[in-house]
Amino acid sequence: MSKIALVTGASRGLGFAIAEALAASHHVVAVARTTGALEDLDDRIQAAGGQATLAPMDITNEGAMAQLCRSIYDRWGSIDLWVHCAVHAAPLTPAAHIDPKDWAKSMSINATSMGTLIPYIAPLLGASGTAMFFDDQTTGDKFHGCYAASKAAQITLARSWARESTNTGPRVLVEVPPAMSTATRARFHPGEDRAALAHPRDVAAGLLPKLLSA
Repeated sequence: MSKIALVTGASRGLGFAIAEALAASHHVVAVARTTGALEDLDDRIQAAGGQATLAPMDITNEGAMAQLCRSIYDRWGSIDLWVHCAVHAAPLTPAAHIDPKDWAKSMSINATSMGTLIPYIAPLLGASGTAMFFDDQTTGDKFHGCYAASKAAQITLARSWARESTNTGPRVLVEVPPAMSTATRARFHPGEDRAALAHPRDVAAGLLPKLLSA
């Protein structure tokens, strides 16, 4: 049976790159809201001889996530990897001027959804699977409060899960990738020299050994 990798936030940036890289050894279940970007990913995976299942869904939709996880269970019974790259990058703003809608959306996508995803996905990973999350270096930076607070909540939950599962599994990893040439980075740092930033494909290649080591 094929090994199965679930990538949430697979339509762009690091998620796209990791999904593409994992397709060499896994059947990739790619989750994102943007159907066109997922189709581009599927084209690249198929061109390289891999296979993917596209799931154009919103991770904040609890019913959709329940249906997805049930479908995965019915088809494969379990997964080997879960890589979570989905993120919302709210506009930079002083803490005193945060828009309530930006705050609510950031918390919904970056933090609240984890309370649904982890309980649904953990049983699919079982004792031997691996989950990977990504911390951010901007926590506490000025004007990043909305984004950074929601990411901090996500990572706090991930680190708690990692400690809870040390002896029982699954293996839960939290990585801090370098600054990358992504749309999220460009939104926070317009005009930055993107040539000086790491390419997501290179970062994904560097993460594969950690993901694939038992």
